[in-house]
Amino acid sequence: MEIKITTLSENTGSHGFLGEWGWSILIEAEGTRILMDTGMTFTATYNAQLLGIDLRSIDTIVLSHGHNDHCGGMQEVLQRKQGEVKVLAHPDIWTSKYTTSRSGYEFIGIPFTREVLESLGARFNLSKQPAEITRNIITTGEVPLLTGYETIDSNLLVKEGADYCPDPLADDLALIIRTERGLVVILGCAHRGIVNTLRHAQKLTGEKKIFAVVGGTHLYLASPEHLERTIADLKEMEIKKLGVSHCTGIMASARLASAFPESFFLNNAGMQFIL
Repeated sequence: MEIKITTLSENTGSHGFLGEWGWSILIEAEGTRILMDTGMTFTATYNAQLLGIDLRSIDTIVLSHGHNDHCGGMQEVLQRKQGEVKVLAHPDIWTSKYTTSRSGYEFIGIPFTREVLESLGARFNLSKQPAEITRNIITTGEVPLLTGYETIDSNLLVKEGADYCPDPLADDLALIIRTERGLVVILGCAHRGIVNTLRHAQKLTGEKKIFAVVGGTHLYLASPEHLERTIADLKEMEIKKLGVSHCTGIMASARLASAFPESFFLNNAGMQFIL
């Protein structure tokens, strides 16, 4: 199977491309075109235009979770899609998501109402369970917390009435592609842990081999112990390609590059490659 991957939005951009704190990636495989996340603003659509990518040809949008740096570009994308498009996600993308800041509580949820996005053609298919896109491409659904050291950041909250409560981020999901060389896993932020996500992908598919992992790993705030335990677990998986992005962070990226010199690469906006 040939898989073409194009990163449309990421913190840093290749020469000539826009970068922002956000994530959007286009996956082309098995005759379908899947857009996972849409960046924070207009960078995904701007960079797609630079690459000559017609967003009208997207078949499915997958939202990894309901944070604005992954969903903020939805309106821009839907306006260019110009028609109905299936949107796969977890029901909790619509919870009222916040983080703490120096000025108090900051809203970081989807910056549009469901009604506005549906008026632009979004057809939401919301489920806690894995969703099948093709015979070999599925979403993870909810990712169980199993490792013990991978936990949700305490500053990520949901507003329930007048109260701010810890956000379990049950909506955090990834995309799995089965190939003859092993699994290809496309992460969003991996808020529920990269190792938890990969082990869940193995269990769902019954496939132990992981060929490639691409996307955000949410290690930018990880303690040294957390990072080293992650590296130890990833080494056991013998991943052939590890392309990190977005919320991985510079320090964690440098450590991963040192630990995985043969498989590691930085995956930035504007990058295109075929697996």
